[in-house]
Amino acid sequence: MSLSRRIDEMEASPTMAVDAKAKALKAAGEPVIGFGAGEPDFPTPDHIVEAAQRAVKDPASHRYTPAAGLPALREAIVAKTAADSGLQADAAGVTVTNGGKHALYNVFMALLDPGDEVLIPAPYWVSYPEQVKLAGGVPVAVATTKETGFRASVELLEQHRTSRTKLLVFVSPSNPTGAVYPADEVAAVGRWAAEHGIWVVTDEIYQHLVYGDAAFSSLPVVAPEAADRTIVVSGVAKTYAMTGWRVGWSIAPLEVAKGINKLQSQITSNVANVSQLAVVEALTGPQDAVAEMRAAFDRRRRIAVELLSAIDGVEVVEPEGAFYVFPSFEGVLGRDLAGRRVDTTLQLADVLLDEAKVAVVPGEGFGAPGYARLSYALGDDDLAEGIGRIADFLAG
Repeated sequence: MSLSRRIDEMEASPTMAVDAKAKALKAAGEPVIGFGAGEPDFPTPDHIVEAAQRAVKDPASHRYTPAAGLPALREAIVAKTAADSGLQADAAGVTVTNGGKHALYNVFMALLDPGDEVLIPAPYWVSYPEQVKLAGGVPVAVATTKETGFRASVELLEQHRTSRTKLLVFVSPSNPTGAVYPADEVAAVGRWAAEHGIWVVTDEIYQHLVYGDAAFSSLPVVAPEAADRTIVVSGVAKTYAMTGWRVGWSIAPLEVAKGINKLQSQITSNVANVSQLAVVEALTGPQDAVAEMRAAFDRRRRIAVELLSAIDGVEVVEPEGAFYVFPSFEGVLGRDLAGRRVDTTLQLADVLLDEAKVAVVPGEGFGAPGYARLSYALGDDDLAEGIGRIADFLAG
């Protein structure tokens, strides 16, 4: 069988691969603790589930809706966005998608032509460069470091800008590092993009998961000069523990939104109506559960940093957002562990899963060899047990 070149050249998602392997081992009876997938361990709040149950019984939910989404949901997205980030949007610019990942894919397909370059600060979420390549674009990694808090400065971005640079992927809070850009840095990036006519797609799906003194800032709000060339992507998966409901969205300038809607009408049509109506309730109903989950993630964040920092050879930059910690394991590489030479975090992740029964995602998938991503969106006991196993294995 001969697959297309685009499929042959595309990398599979390493986060999904790690999660699948961990779940397979669990199903076989192995006591695996998985730090792989970015998925809250909480159930979707009851009032959202109840709204979905009502929607199932309503015959109106059994039919097609506009490809861009239910009008009630698009209006709810506009209202919630204005309340939470200050961005004033038009419902006509909103496209409801099958998760935030689908929204990003739509944007890249709508904006990129073959050869267009896309700046992606690294460490980056694993799907950004692969989606850019699928759209014919050229991903350009902009490497940041733990010394700069994994944030890309305007000076660093400018070093990678060329005449073919069309788009910047901007993410705060960040997956995988948990970095949160201060408002002045967000504004500076937005002004720089506007000055050079560069489009920005800003992934704001972790907007509500910020901790300590950190604060979320939306790029088109703090840099209004960039707003007419900025697309906001978000969704409910992380904030409301709704990863399996598959609802995200993009908020784009009207002409871009028209292109995205045309694409979606040919690819997926509308998102499942039951899920859309559940999200209306998520956005307009009680928000108590959001605060409770954020408080739990904050507690786990501090536990993860404390436990990982105590491991000899492991360095941790304290994350300020999302629910990931991204430690450097460079100090433990180059050793023999359990009779195996471990020179990369790819090899380290394999040996940790095989020997310690702990699943982490190697940094190579995020453009950051030597690091690994651990999600702390899991129970407190599993969090402590899993990191304890890592510590014991590396000490042994």
